[in-house]
Amino acid sequence: MLVAILTSLAFVSAVLTILASYQNRRLTLYIFKPLTILFIIAIALQPKYQTSNFYRYTIIAALLFSLAGDVFLMLPNDRFIQGLISFLVAHIIYIAAFTTESGRALSTLDLIPFLFYGLLMLRIVWPHLGRMRAPVIVYMLVILLMGWTAASRWLLTGQEGSRLAFLGAVLFIISDSFLAVDRFKRHFRSAQLLILTTYFTAQWLIALST
Repeated sequence: MLVAILTSLAFVSAVLTILASYQNRRLTLYIFKPLTILFIIAIALQPKYQTSNFYRYTIIAALLFSLAGDVFLMLPNDRFIQGLISFLVAHIIYIAAFTTESGRALSTLDLIPFLFYGLLMLRIVWPHLGRMRAPVIVYMLVILLMGWTAASRWLLTGQEGSRLAFLGAVLFIISDSFLAVDRFKRHFRSAQLLILTTYFTAQWLIALST
């Protein structure tokens, strides 16, 4: 019941965030974008599946670093590097969480789709990266590794919580792909809708996996 209420609050907050991003309402954005993640963190604090305390606490830690990344990215001054680092740390923490039950089950075969997708994204944005090439490559490798470990955990355990985490990881990769295209290649009108919808849904699914 509490998870349903928190999910509803997160949904309303996410909608207000998306609307504010298009209407250039900075104060509304500053309030509701972090608030959405805070509601999602509250969901992660509600135990549903038989997961370890380490898994739950690492997921919450990653969400907190994501919250920091959100704050950096929405500031009026360009804090893209600080935001990138915050999300990089969040993904590393997610990797630690996902490998707690699948550390010896990682298959190289499972990695191939992620590497193929990474190469495709690099081909799209590479000519436009400039000095950001090295940071973007590092970030891309880490987020793809995050997706790989989430997939391996799901394939190993077959649990509902692991499936939710895997779906969340995939949506996170898609969200960052929209962000990369919008920032480095070409801005498009629906960017914020696609980025924020997939991002919030990704974090919500990962939070539910606890």
